[in-house]
Amino acid sequence: MPTLTAWETPKAGSLARLTQKTMPLPTLPLGQLRIGVHAVGLNFADIFALTGLYSATPQGAFTPGLEFSGTVIDAGAHNKATDSLFKVGDRVMGVTRFGGYCSVIDSEPDYLMPLPRHWDFAQGAAFPAQTLTAWYALTTLGNLQPDHNVLIHSAAGGVGLQAMKLTQALGATPVGTVGNPNKARILQDMGFSDVLVRQRDFSRQLTESGHRFDLVLDAIGGTVQQASFAALNPMGRLVVFGAAEFTPTGNRPNYLKAAWRYLRRPRYDVMDMISNNRSVMAFNLIWLWEQKTIMQTLLRELQAIDLPPPHVGHRFAFDDAHAALALLQSGQSVGKVVLEVPQ
Repeated sequence: MPTLTAWETPKAGSLARLTQKTMPLPTLPLGQLRIGVHAVGLNFADIFALTGLYSATPQGAFTPGLEFSGTVIDAGAHNKATDSLFKVGDRVMGVTRFGGYCSVIDSEPDYLMPLPRHWDFAQGAAFPAQTLTAWYALTTLGNLQPDHNVLIHSAAGGVGLQAMKLTQALGATPVGTVGNPNKARILQDMGFSDVLVRQRDFSRQLTESGHRFDLVLDAIGGTVQQASFAALNPMGRLVVFGAAEFTPTGNRPNYLKAAWRYLRRPRYDVMDMISNNRSVMAFNLIWLWEQKTIMQTLLRELQAIDLPPPHVGHRFAFDDAHAALALLQSGQSVGKVVLEVPQ
């Protein structure tokens, strides 16, 4: 009997609960394609979901993972007479609402994209979720214009790097921030000249540097976010899509520490925002997954942008999911962390 292998947790609350399981392949649902997965992209949302800190975390047992790449291995008898863009043997990359840490994924064609011919599977798995995040933040919410100065936090991470590339491709000026000088040098070697190594007093650092911004992309939170908002030009926008300061350092969240940070989180006065012509927006990529029409529009827009393949900084064997998550959790990764599924 054909089987699949997946990483599954019986319930959220601890990374230690994540275990690998083998199970029979189910019947391919009507209207879906079966993908033999070659690579899986890791995201901070996986850590937050596994530890129970993500509002979209499924109840009960679930498999984490939001993006993948692979080969179509079954189009289903019901699909063969359709005008589907994909057929058996096609290389694809796609997004999924959890369920990504799996050797086989069944997906609606609407959530798949062709994998560019010159990209490998790890690069494909590094593209969909993080690039959709960056694109939606920059264009739909950020209203990016060619003359804009854009502050991008965690610029050496998966979303950050894609945001830096997209900002540059659209004619605006990206300014990245990172947590250490090594990451700054890596970004500079990639051609990004304006990179700030965040200091403890980031507000003072921005004031002394004279930087002002039309758009800020933030997934850190706390005082870094507050300082960034204060550095916005009139009509500037702060777009928030995460809160890395809440990332657990162990298998379980430190709830007291998280509660303290929650109480001290940035808060914004709408009357003050009106007076200063600055705004704050936030979003959750899971919501986008559920809006199929919007998702399809965004995917088409992305495919029209000539981007180089994403930077895959770390490749782990599929069996080493815990080690890969630990690296991502440490904040020491550069680019995308990917699991590669043996074929």
